[in-house]
Amino acid sequence: MNILVVDDEALIRSVIKDYLVNEGMSVYEAEDGIEAIEVFKNNKIDLVILDIMMPKMDGYETLKNLRNITEVPVIMLTAMKEELDKLHSFDLGVDDYVTKPFSPKELVARVKAILKRGGKIKDVYEYKGLSVDFKGRSVKIDGKDVLLTPKEYELLVYFIDNKGIAVSREQLLNVIWGYDFYGDYRTVDTHIKMLRHSLGKYRDLIKTVRAVGYKYEV
Repeated sequence: MNILVVDDEALIRSVIKDYLVNEGMSVYEAEDGIEAIEVFKNNKIDLVILDIMMPKMDGYETLKNLRNITEVPVIMLTAMKEELDKLHSFDLGVDDYVTKPFSPKELVARVKAILKRGGKIKDVYEYKGLSVDFKGRSVKIDGKDVLLTPKEYELLVYFIDNKGIAVSREQLLNVIWGYDFYGDYRTVDTHIKMLRHSLGKYRDLIKTVRAVGYKYEV
C-alpha cells in the first residue's frame, strides 16, 4: 500500500512514516498542499493522511483539489477539535478525522481499517498451496501448518506486501528489527535462510537480488 503523508512538520511525518513502514506500507511525503497534489499525480497512492493547517495550500483546499481528481480515502489529521471543523471536513469528502496529539498506533489502525473496507487489504493471501492468514498470523502449505518464528513471519508478510519490489538488507533491518537494532546484514541473511527452509517447495519465491537484497516474486 502506498500512503501519502502531508504535514508541514517533518517530525510528525517521520513518526507516521516509521509506523506505517513497520506495517509493510510504502510512504510518500509532502510538506504542503501544492507539493501533495504533485506527488499524488505522479504516483499510485492508496490513501492520504492530510494535515489542515499548512502553508501555501491548507488541508481544506488540498482536499477539494484531491476530490476533483480522485476518490482515494483521506484521513484528516489536525489540532483543530471543534465540531464545525470536523463537519466541514466530512462535507468535503474526508473519510476519517484524527486530532492532535494522536496515537500513531491508532492512526495506523484507522488506515488499515479504511483500506480493508475498500478491499485494499485482505485477511488471507494465497498462492497455489501457500496460504497466509494475516488476521490469525498463521501460514499453511498444502493445508498443513508451517511454524515460523515471529521474525520469519514478519519478513514473509513484508515480502508479500512488497511483491515484485527489490528491498535492501538495510530496509529489512529498519522495518523488521527497528531503527535502534544494532546488528549487521548477516542477521537478515540468516533469517532469510531460515524462512526459505520453512517455505519448503516455495522457497524460491524469495529471490536474491545481487548487490541489493531480496525480492518476493511469483
